[in-house]
Amino acid sequence: MASNTSKQHQNESSKDIVCGLITLSDSRKSEKLDLSGKYIAEEIESRYSLKSRNLIPDEKEDLINAIENMISEEIDVILTNGGTGLAARDITVETVETLFEKKIDGFGELFRAKSYEEIGSAAMLSRATAGVYKNTLIFSMPGSPNAVKTALSLIIDELPHFVHHAKK
Repeated sequence: MASNTSKQHQNESSKDIVCGLITLSDSRKSEKLDLSGKYIAEEIESRYSLKSRNLIPDEKEDLINAIENMISEEIDVILTNGGTGLAARDITVETVETLFEKKIDGFGELFRAKSYEEIGSAAMLSRATAGVYKNTLIFSMPGSPNAVKTALSLIIDELPHFVHHAKK
């Protein structure tokens, strides 16, 4: 059940959202091979603006530089996919969470709950996270196509509302 305040904020929110996409992968060497990134790009472009798209290796400095560059381009929402697992090379969560000024705990919680409905207890392996850094939203999701679809189903319609609050 939606609240009146939530509906009011949604109505006050601009639909002119500028997004950036960062895929972290040591194995996918081109955007052509990045099926999850392709899906995210198509979904974002169907509703908002995708200003920047990067495919980078799982390296902390590369991720920080990509985020800082997108922020300098006045991007409202940065979506990352990949690098959220338990492998030693999975550095996304550790990197972005050190940047967050505000963490959006609900994204990871809802993502894992919905994933549990879809895949069972393997959902605990996901470390999806989100937060705000320099008035920019960052959503970090796993790299698998199914995980990306699940994550986007939770956030894509609410992005204007999220941006409304992050920019206050």
